[in-house]
Amino acid sequence: METDSTIRDRSVVDWALLITRVFAGVIFMAHGAQKLGAFGGPGLSAIVQMMGPLGYLVTLGEFFGGLGLILGFLSRFSAASIIIIMLGAITTVHAQFGFFMNWAGNQPGEGFEYHLLAIGALLPIVIAGPGRFAVRRFLRLPKAAGNERPITGLE
Repeated sequence: METDSTIRDRSVVDWALLITRVFAGVIFMAHGAQKLGAFGGPGLSAIVQMMGPLGYLVTLGEFFGGLGLILGFLSRFSAASIIIIMLGAITTVHAQFGFFMNWAGNQPGEGFEYHLLAIGALLPIVIAGPGRFAVRRFLRLPKAAGNERPITGLE
């Protein structure tokens, strides 16, 4: 049985998921757009030259993953994809520079604190889904057997 506080608490969770999705989505969509050449970024060919074919996946994952987070469509998949990108960035580039970002400019690269923060912000979306304020609510997505909710991966 749902009580008034249960309903109010769920509403707070939905608002928190929306805020997290939009902020993270804007940041990662901008990062992906930068890799595509917007905002003074190097462009896709330079990213692929630097990262190899994986550069395509990283760029598209950041851009369309960010868009998915903003809209609340394929949010779990988008958040999980960006988490994988962040784990890859930590292991291949940033771990060697330690935990902290390079605020003072006294090390040759950036640490991985930003990446951990992004992972921490995205994990609740992977776990809880996009919340009530999501475009997916207006789409006719396949439902899980015996359930009124869409299949988890499509949220």
